[in-house]
Amino acid sequence: MDTTKPHPARRYDYWLGGKDNFEADRESADAVAEAFPTVRLAAVENRNFLRRVTRYLAAEAGIRQFLDIGTGLPTAGNVHEIAQGIAPESRIVYVDNDPIVLVHAHDLLTSTDEGATSFLDADLRDPQRILDHPDLRATIDLSRPVALMLVAVLHFITDDQRPYDLVRHLADALPSGSYLAMTHATSDYLDPEDVARTAESNQRSGIPFRLRSTPEFARFFDGFDLIAPGITPITDWRPEVWRPHPRAEAVSMLGALARIP
Repeated sequence: MDTTKPHPARRYDYWLGGKDNFEADRESADAVAEAFPTVRLAAVENRNFLRRVTRYLAAEAGIRQFLDIGTGLPTAGNVHEIAQGIAPESRIVYVDNDPIVLVHAHDLLTSTDEGATSFLDADLRDPQRILDHPDLRATIDLSRPVALMLVAVLHFITDDQRPYDLVRHLADALPSGSYLAMTHATSDYLDPEDVARTAESNQRSGIPFRLRSTPEFARFFDGFDLIAPGITPITDWRPEVWRPHPRAEAVSMLGALARIP
């Protein structure tokens, strides 16, 4: 583990107020925050989206298997806690490539007796290794519907790394009736000067990053059946009615859920 280089999971932990991060992660996070001061709010709202979409999948869509890639460090309201709270028999596979996340993986492996959880030390950029991993095969039955969770991870995949092919590779391995849940940082609310400033700050942060517009985000869902309300700012996707919600431009994150036919 090279703690002199920032990692998205540890940087995200810093924005959420966690303690499992290093100086390089904090410097990288602060560089991004210079151009996008509400980034901490975006991180919090992204976790809120994850919890809402997991509740929908477990309670309304009847999904009992979850593949969460780009898991990040454990925090309150992880996928297995929400899903198994609704359906104790739910089975969850977490995937991340940060050694610090691996150290804390035991917090992700608690499970009800009826269900199961596992953690893979793997990378989204190698989808076949994920799909072939024996721990995944032991936890999830790929002949039955699975919720593929790609929450706040695809914006770290630049165009040269074929992000659309990576998502399609994973989705094609899942049976009909599975779901794809995604969030992604967007350029929709930025003028050209803001886009340039954000690109410069991301370059200084040391972590590759690619903002995408709504049409670019929508390409990930080509051929899938979007669940209402479709592609929206994450704060507008089935929001809780009991709390105030920040403006979409303050969060600058798109989210959507789609059924794989």
